[in-house]
Amino acid sequence: MEYDKPVADMAFGQEIEGFYILREANPKTTAAGKPFLSAVLSDRTGSVDAVVWDYPGPLGSADAGRVVKIRGKVSEFKGVPQLNVNCLRPAESSDRYDLSALVPTAPIDADGALARVRELVDSIGDEDYRRLAQTLLERHLDAFRSIPAAKSVHHGFLSGLLMHTANMLRAADFLADLYAEVIDRSLLLAGTLLHDFAKEYEFSFSPLGLVTDYSVRGQLLGHLVMGAQEVAQAAAELGVPEEKSTLLQHLILSHHGEPEFGAAVRPLCAEAELLSAIDSMDSRMEIYAETLAEIPAGTFSARVFALDKKIYRHN
Repeated sequence: MEYDKPVADMAFGQEIEGFYILREANPKTTAAGKPFLSAVLSDRTGSVDAVVWDYPGPLGSADAGRVVKIRGKVSEFKGVPQLNVNCLRPAESSDRYDLSALVPTAPIDADGALARVRELVDSIGDEDYRRLAQTLLERHLDAFRSIPAAKSVHHGFLSGLLMHTANMLRAADFLADLYAEVIDRSLLLAGTLLHDFAKEYEFSFSPLGLVTDYSVRGQLLGHLVMGAQEVAQAAAELGVPEEKSTLLQHLILSHHGEPEFGAAVRPLCAEAELLSAIDSMDSRMEIYAETLAEIPAGTFSARVFALDKKIYRHN
């Protein structure tokens, strides 16, 4: 029996017992009418699909984000590991476990990353864009420093939004210089900083700080619309000219690129086009990083949903 085995080190055939985070919990019913739980378990090293057969409860979707104790065996389903769980219960106050081993955290120096973000924001040349960026950074500072950037697709760990945005700002700073003849650096950097701030309102979070679901506002509006609304309001409060406010809102509303990927409008200025490309690049590279870490060199992954393909890890 393997106790508190890191998810990243789980292998087919191992018997596992220990504490993990119940990342997702979806009660379902088999074709024969028997209840079972389809779940995702995680620790700081990664996540693994799990199934609990003949399980009527009590744990369900409302318990996502809780620490649970499980006993089960690692099997294979469609070429990837899956935990067949025999016993599942919520962690109790008397249980002893290492919380730091369970919560996935961005592999960065958060203080250093935040300092670099501040330096780039302070370097924005246009006073209106700089004041707006600085004001909203301070309003969102606690959440910006700590929350994940996504539920599961990319940067879905603590400080993920900080890591994602810091990476993007560095890329935006370089590319604004490379394409200086068409790019307003101040607009691009301000839009890059602000593009995902409204994820603070889009998600619901567990007591551990991980994303468990989308909030009501997140489902009805989404972070693009909420982010643009907040920029419009803050710009009006600060006396930022309407054209600059509108351009920033456009960058936020269009940064997903195409309506089929969630964009409210398509990018119609050079800065919006570049922001969308930078966002896609950083998110896709993180998906590669997380996937490649789970497969041996010289092999292909299973199909990666977010990339719509399998990928190869070379030597």
